[in-house]
Amino acid sequence: MTVDYLKKATKRSTDDAGDVRATVQAILDEIEQGGDEAAKRYAAKFDRYDGNVVLTRDEIDAAAAQVPQKLKDDIRFAWDNVRRFAEAQKDTIRDMEVEILPGLMAGQKAIPCQAAGCYAPGGRYSHIASALMTVTTAKVAGCGHIAACSPPRPGVGIAPAIVYTADLCGADTILALGGVQGIAAMAFGLFGLPKADILVGPGNQFVAEAKRILFGRVGIDMFAGPTDSLILADETADPHIVAWDLVGQAEHGYNSPVWLATTHRPLAEKVMELVPQYIDQLPALNRENATRAWADMAEVMVVEGREGLARVADDYAPEHLHVQAADLDWFLGRLQCYGSLFLGEETTVAFGDKSSGPNHVLPTSGAARYTGGLSVHKYMKLVTWQRASRDAAKPVAEATARISRLEGMEGHARTADIRLEKYFPDEQFDLSAAG
Repeated sequence: MTVDYLKKATKRSTDDAGDVRATVQAILDEIEQGGDEAAKRYAAKFDRYDGNVVLTRDEIDAAAAQVPQKLKDDIRFAWDNVRRFAEAQKDTIRDMEVEILPGLMAGQKAIPCQAAGCYAPGGRYSHIASALMTVTTAKVAGCGHIAACSPPRPGVGIAPAIVYTADLCGADTILALGGVQGIAAMAFGLFGLPKADILVGPGNQFVAEAKRILFGRVGIDMFAGPTDSLILADETADPHIVAWDLVGQAEHGYNSPVWLATTHRPLAEKVMELVPQYIDQLPALNRENATRAWADMAEVMVVEGREGLARVADDYAPEHLHVQAADLDWFLGRLQCYGSLFLGEETTVAFGDKSSGPNHVLPTSGAARYTGGLSVHKYMKLVTWQRASRDAAKPVAEATARISRLEGMEGHARTADIRLEKYFPDEQFDLSAAG
């Protein structure tokens, strides 16, 4: 496949990540040893916050009172969409049982995690949508306790809209803690919380590293890097819409890659002309982020045919994949590697980020090759069970004994032998490895 790059990235999203592991590990160790007081010290140091950590009902209600009704209506609209989609996802997993052999029954049970910890960033932007996506799905999954955690602002606390959203979506406890200390509080069960079985939600590199270190002790949604987006476009695409969609994703941060692959060179050239103009229309901080992301991380490429577009998508495995081309059904059937797929200009990544329903916590850095995003399934354990009659156990025990002896696991074989001896005392069995 020939790819003609009109613009090539000069940096990778991991170039500026730095080695944060030692720093994060030291913080986690200190908080695990020092408990609540150590977490509070880090809140004072990093968040410059010394207020109440666990929000009371009065504080939650006071925060809700600060949220304009129109915004509440918008949040409820988004919540309803996310909840309905999550409920439909949950319906795809059911308890089941099957008769493997006459008298040998086996089955599956879907059991939700008992305690979930949901992190909603609150640094550059107040991520209302992250609270929507993480808490709602945990609630629909049936988690016994849901903790929501978000960074407080000095002298203010958590953004009122995040507090309102977390409460609306079903959080049992809301913590005013950011960064590593917030992740640690949920993982270690500080401030009266149950220890989290799973930690979910996006965050900066320190949050991501804390989750990485804790993985194994607790479950996590995924190892997350900077957000990324790829647009596939042909000659039918509107260059103004394509350009704004790239800019909208570039404003996430200086290290957020945005890519355009197209079969139509004039479209690529027009988009490259428009993007800097549209970036200049953004507020100052957003403009700075998008300018750096476009300069360092963006790529624009021209390929041949829709199969060429699909191969680019397979290679990049983007978090967000947006098709603005003819024959959307072909792309839906062909594309395989993406966190979430957006078909046609009538939808956009921002819809998925905020309110359309499917979850926005998605695999980054090419991880869409092997995993999907956050869903009710992430909060649920698929466990199995089995039951057998004595007659059904007979052939299973014979096979188990012989296989175990071939593997050299005599203790395993004896657990089969003893059942055959008890249940069928008058029968003889050849249970040697050679059979």
